Amino acid sequence: MNFNTLFLKSFRVLLFPFAVLYGLVIFIRNRLFDNNYLKYAEFNFPLICVGNLAVGGTGKSPMVEYLIKLLEPQFKIATLSRGYKRKTTGYVLANDKTTALEIGDEPMQFHLKFPNVPIAVGEERLVGIPHLLQDHADLQSIILDDAFQHRTVKAGMNILLTDFSNLYSHDFFLPTGDLRDEWSSAKRAQIIVVTKCPVDLSEEKKQKVIRSLSPNASQKVFFTCIQYGTPYHIFNNSDEWILTQRDEVLLVCGIANPKPLKDFLLQNVHTYYQQDYSDHHIFSIDDLNEIKEKFNEIHARDKLILTTEKDAVRFTKFTEELEELPMYVLPIRHSFLFDEGNLFNELIADYIRNFRFNPTIK
Repeated sequence: MNFNTLFLKSFRVLLFPFAVLYGLVIFIRNRLFDNNYLKYAEFNFPLICVGNLAVGGTGKSPMVEYLIKLLEPQFKIATLSRGYKRKTTGYVLANDKTTALEIGDEPMQFHLKFPNVPIAVGEERLVGIPHLLQDHADLQSIILDDAFQHRTVKAGMNILLTDFSNLYSHDFFLPTGDLRDEWSSAKRAQIIVVTKCPVDLSEEKKQKVIRSLSPNASQKVFFTCIQYGTPYHIFNNSDEWILTQRDEVLLVCGIANPKPLKDFLLQNVHTYYQQDYSDHHIFSIDDLNEIKEKFNEIHARDKLILTTEKDAVRFTKFTEELEELPMYVLPIRHSFLFDEGNLFNELIADYIRNFRFNPTIK
């Protein structure tokens, strides 16, 4: 453990009183919803919520993409996100001229990869859902991205993600830990997905994690690992770069948890250098010049710049500046372990296909 990591952990421990206060506020808020002092809305429509209890990367965007790929051939679907760090406010429906500054980087990523799927953003899901249904009356389901803690809307299907290396059952409230919601909120989920697991996760460790999460009898727990695809050029999807042990890589990313990506590069390339930015960082021309300078310092024949799909949407504005640079994008997806992918797929599709509105009695 380096000095910076040790200092950060020590500092977070010192903030424990603030974490207790934050947890108390969250506890009171949840009890107000549970006892109908704060109201929520239910829709006679199949809503699928993807979320987590912690801040940071648990794989929500890849899960939304997984659901889109699964459901688009069978149903007319759309996504609704908050649009974090966008420059607009209110409800916005993506169109051919939309940029990441207008809807945020993850929704823009969805929009570019799935141009036939309506992609919308809105701070208030309660307002955004009717807008989206009005704009696309033929919708059969809406995927709510990162909406688990937003209790003003109650979804019929909640998919809760938790990182294998940082289970919510072992975590604590911000700022000492990473939790933004209490452990008991997990009981509202129909499905729990443990993400970023080792590929060779054993049955014994699987059962240990399940015991730690303590799901109720009606909840199903799944396990996924990260599966990286073949890098493709940022402006040309057909131009691919197959990574080898000869390659030297400049990794440029602004994501919450880059560790799995760095571990992947350690195993698949000769050397990698890193240029890290904060999560959702909006790249400037100065950043680009810094990246170019660092890339030119790499003296190797087989070298490339590698970034994530989420970061790539914030680089597309630099078409001319990047034209001569070998910048490639590394795709990522969830891969289900223990041969349970088909079961997960069936649960999701059956929820939409057999949807019945059962409003909560208030």
